Amino acid sequence: MPIYFAKRFLEMIPTIFGVTLISFFIIHLAPGKPTDILAEMNPKITPEARERLEKMYNLDKPIIVQYGLWLKRIVKLDFGESFSTDRRPVMQKIWDKEKPLIERRLFVTFIINLLSLIIILIIAIPVGISSATRRNSIFDRITTVSVFIGFAMPSFWLALLLMMLFGVHLHWLPISQLKSMHYDSLSMVGKVWDLTKHLILPVFVSAFNGLAYDSRFMRSSMLEIIRQDFVTVARAKGLPEREVIYRHAFMNALLPIITLIGLSIGGLIGGSVIFENIFGIPGMGQLFYMSVMTRDYPMVMCILTIGAFLTLLGNMLADIGYMFADPRIRAG
Repeated sequence: MPIYFAKRFLEMIPTIFGVTLISFFIIHLAPGKPTDILAEMNPKITPEARERLEKMYNLDKPIIVQYGLWLKRIVKLDFGESFSTDRRPVMQKIWDKEKPLIERRLFVTFIINLLSLIIILIIAIPVGISSATRRNSIFDRITTVSVFIGFAMPSFWLALLLMMLFGVHLHWLPISQLKSMHYDSLSMVGKVWDLTKHLILPVFVSAFNGLAYDSRFMRSSMLEIIRQDFVTVARAKGLPEREVIYRHAFMNALLPIITLIGLSIGGLIGGSVIFENIFGIPGMGQLFYMSVMTRDYPMVMCILTIGAFLTLLGNMLADIGYMFADPRIRAG
């Protein structure tokens, strides 16, 4: 087992290298340079000053040389300095130790996606199992219609509808930011409730499409498993239906869900771009969007590298989940 995981970890290195190589060239193909953004903010900047900026950022060198300089720093886990006006180190902007933990971008994105993943698993798995065991029932038809609505509904459109309903018309929930302006003056219970109110809509929007996908995959997988011979044998032995479903069929039907969970780990940042910008949440998704718009190459490359690492880590965790869920994989 340790040899297997060591081998998988070593296989991640060339994959991350390939992802960063392709990403580095793609972001440089986008029109505009960081110096163009700085020049627009300061119309009085001279061509000589722009050339000095390009030289300072190494933008005057060939792309392959720029990538080599970036890769040389990455080996030391140094993602360089941001091209933004504050010129702060990239990792310092991502994990700002001066701010409270709940306001750090990486932690905010992690918490929102973790809560949405928990909600997805709590709801999608029972719904998928119930739909499979009650095939063609009213419950199955209702969930099928709901799932197709979830497939078809864009997350940004759903977010805007919920903001209009619960924020603008009903005034039940806040529609932007992570906390209220009077947050510091609240008691501990008040702070928890304020954070909860601000997270309800983003977490729901983040989980909505996942609920549709996971419940449908769980239903399809369970329908396939309950037709297998070992399930028929378990029923012939006179075992209760609940034990047949949840003890014998459930673990085998769980494999596709484990795959989706592994893939969702890699989508933590990419999936957060839309709802974090809509709700004005200071997380990794919002930072990524701002970095792309300002051509902040070091920040973009750092976030892409983190996303690639999380994707590969999710695949490895999914393999571990397979071993626990299916004894045949462990035996192999």
